[in-house]
Amino acid sequence: MTVLSDPEGTLSVLIPDTTADRLDKALARAVPEAAALSRSRLGRMIAEGAVSLNGLPVTDAKARVAAGQVYVLRLDPAAEVDTLAEDIPLSVVWEDDDLIVIDKAAGMVVHPAPGTPTGTLVNALLAHCGDTLSGVGGERRPGIVHRIDKDTTGLLVVAKSDRAHHGLAAQFEDHSVNRRYLAVVHGTPSAADPRLRGLRGISFEAGGILKIATGLARHKTDRQRQAVVWDGQGRHAVTRVRVTDVLAGGAAALVECWLETGRTHQIRVHMAYAGHALLGDQTYGNRRRLPTKAPGAEAAMDFSRQALHAATLGFVHPVTGQTLEFASPLPGDMQRLIAALTSR
Repeated sequence: MTVLSDPEGTLSVLIPDTTADRLDKALARAVPEAAALSRSRLGRMIAEGAVSLNGLPVTDAKARVAAGQVYVLRLDPAAEVDTLAEDIPLSVVWEDDDLIVIDKAAGMVVHPAPGTPTGTLVNALLAHCGDTLSGVGGERRPGIVHRIDKDTTGLLVVAKSDRAHHGLAAQFEDHSVNRRYLAVVHGTPSAADPRLRGLRGISFEAGGILKIATGLARHKTDRQRQAVVWDGQGRHAVTRVRVTDVLAGGAAALVECWLETGRTHQIRVHMAYAGHALLGDQTYGNRRRLPTKAPGAEAAMDFSRQALHAATLGFVHPVTGQTLEFASPLPGDMQRLIAALTSR
C-alpha cells in the first residue's frame, strides 16, 4: 500500500511481505506507477537524502529492506512545464474543473519522451487546458495518472487539479478503478486447453474466466519491452480475460480483458505469454499470422497496430464523490477487422 500525502509533499511506501531486496529495487516495485518515479530517479532521490526510514535519511541504494518497513519519499515541487502546447484535436467525453476524460486515437503517445517531444496527448492537453493541469506528474507528465500505449485506442482520465491527481492515483493504486479492454487475439483461449492450464500463473475462474497472474519487469536485453518474471521479481500483475466472440473459425477471438493491476504493456505481455498474442502486435506477437485459409487472414495481416481498445473506464470522482462510468465504442479499424474475421 502507498499513501500520497499532499500537504507535506511526500509519498509513504510500505514494503510488502513478499519483498526481500535492496532499497532501490524494492521501492521501484512498490511505488505506484502514477507517481512517475523510475528506478534511476529513485536512486538519485536516495543519494540526495530524499528517502527516509523512521525519520532518518537512507542514502545507500543497496541497503537491505524488510517487509513492513515504511519509507517516506520527499517529492520536489513540480517543475515549470516547458513542453510545447499544440492545438491538436481531442475527443473529450467529460470535463470539469478537476479532471478530463479523453477518448484517445491510435498513434498518439500520452506524454513526451526522447524521440517524441511533440504531438503527444500532453502537448494537446496543454493547449486545451492551459495551465490548469495538475503538476504532480512532473514537468513532462502534468496531470497524467495512467497511460495507454501509443497504438492502443480508448479512454483515459487526466487530472486538472492536484487534489484530483492524488485522489485518482490512490484509486489506481488500490485497484478500485474499473478498466475493461477489448482485444482481438490469436486463437481462442479455452479452459479445455491442457497447454494453457499447464502454464505457470494461469488459472480459470467461474464462467470460464482466464486469470493470468505473474510478475512483470523490463526485459533484460530489450529495454523497450516487458517480460514475465517469477519468484518475487518485478511488479505483481493480474489480468482476467473473457472470450466474447470466436472469430475466423477459432483462429482468432474477441476478448474482454480487465485489470486488477495496471502495468506497462500488461495485457499485451500476458496474452502473448498465454499463447494468445494480440493481432497486429509487432512487439509481442512474434510476427504471428493467421492460417492462410482462415476468414479475414489478409485483413489481419494488414492490421498495423495491436488490436486493443480501452473500452470502459469507471472511477469515483476524487472531489465530488460521484461514481463515473464511461464507455467508448470500438474504433472503425477494429470494427472492420472483426467484420473481415467473421466473413464466410
